Amino acid sequence: MSGDLYIDLKRVTTLSEGRDRNGPVVYWMSRDQRVNDNWALLYAADTASAKKVPLAVVFCLVPTFLDATIRQYEFMLDGLTEVQKKLTRKKIPFYLLTGTPEKEITRFVKRHAISVLVTDFSPLRINRQWKTNVAKAVKIPIHEVDAHNIVPCREVSNKQEYGAYTIRPKIGRLLPRYLIEFPALKTHSVPWPEEPPPIDWDRARRSLKVATDRTALPMPAAGEAAAMECLDKFIAIRLSQYHEKSNDPNAGAQSGLSPYLHFGHISAQRVTFEIQKHDADIKSQEAFLEQLIVRRELSDNFCLHNSRYDSFDGFPDWAQKTLNDHRRDFRPYIYRRSDLEDAHTHDDLWNAAQTEIVLTGTMHGYMRMYWAKKILEWSVSPEEAMADAIYLNDAFQLDGRDPNGYAGIAWSIGGVHDRAWSERDIFGKIRYMSYDGCRRKFDVAAYIERIAGLARGKRT
Repeated sequence: MSGDLYIDLKRVTTLSEGRDRNGPVVYWMSRDQRVNDNWALLYAADTASAKKVPLAVVFCLVPTFLDATIRQYEFMLDGLTEVQKKLTRKKIPFYLLTGTPEKEITRFVKRHAISVLVTDFSPLRINRQWKTNVAKAVKIPIHEVDAHNIVPCREVSNKQEYGAYTIRPKIGRLLPRYLIEFPALKTHSVPWPEEPPPIDWDRARRSLKVATDRTALPMPAAGEAAAMECLDKFIAIRLSQYHEKSNDPNAGAQSGLSPYLHFGHISAQRVTFEIQKHDADIKSQEAFLEQLIVRRELSDNFCLHNSRYDSFDGFPDWAQKTLNDHRRDFRPYIYRRSDLEDAHTHDDLWNAAQTEIVLTGTMHGYMRMYWAKKILEWSVSPEEAMADAIYLNDAFQLDGRDPNGYAGIAWSIGGVHDRAWSERDIFGKIRYMSYDGCRRKFDVAAYIERIAGLARGKRT
């Protein structure tokens, strides 16, 4: 690239060579919904500057997406309004398209005679299929830039890693190369040839074909500014407690950044820089960065290299075998999806966890594991357990529909990134978690009462 910015080309994957021609450059924003600290946007800007052509950013609002409800769409749209305002200050037009990417991105590229299409990286099947279909239709160069991971996912490994212990050293070797400060995004000097139409945000909402959200408490503020505020509060108040208390759902020691990272409102790279500036307990820093970098990138690796990441067939062979061996085991409790969704089980701790995501859009990480494992225990098959856990996660969690969610559920139900444990009924050799085990970890009664208080507050 011959522009002014240094962008490591190992971040860039050419999805389509296409035919080079004169014309504007477009960044098709998808996973990384921010203006600051965005390698994909920087690469698009550098490409446009080098070609001396206009630059625009487009976002395609798909009317339905993997069981998401209006809850997640509202959070996303609120963040996108901030994106539009920031881009306007940089003299970069922002277009909100509504419909399927295959149709709308293709139409936009052809209508505006786009010369290069830049997009961000996602390992999920649906996103990859969109890009494949667009590439077939537009016949121009398409470049995918990994703006989500600190070390680009495709660069870390060309295969599915067994676990954190195998991917950690690979990330560690590459981290110094990629953990660098972002260049500033410059005001673009070549004007867009027409005035973009004003965005009708209400019309965009009406185009959605998703379930309403009648039960949730107010969601947190969305967008880049809110993400930075959340990070600042975590560093100032809770980071020093992270090492000792992060597994206690009552301690309030977690960062709260997961929804912002999922929607790309903040870069993991920026979070890392800010964490490293702080003189918190080194063990807390290390424990948090392990989750932020190693575990998140392991999830992307899993979804990129295992196309069956959301099914029984994506489990390791030993896990498939042990679950098959125990298919006919007696199950004292079996619950339908509707029972689970309404938190109508015999387990008051599980009910509290389910109520927490319904009301707040989030669940503590330790409870996510217990929650998913109990769904396996109470389902007629591991396939049904996987389907129900994914549905509930994606419909209620603000950060659902994410590689972290798929990997976490596959770990809980199918032993992905784990090892075989002592054999028991139903679970076979899949790691087991119990109510009593949770009681030894934290004050279960206090957690249940806290969530009950949230529910009472919602009713009043």
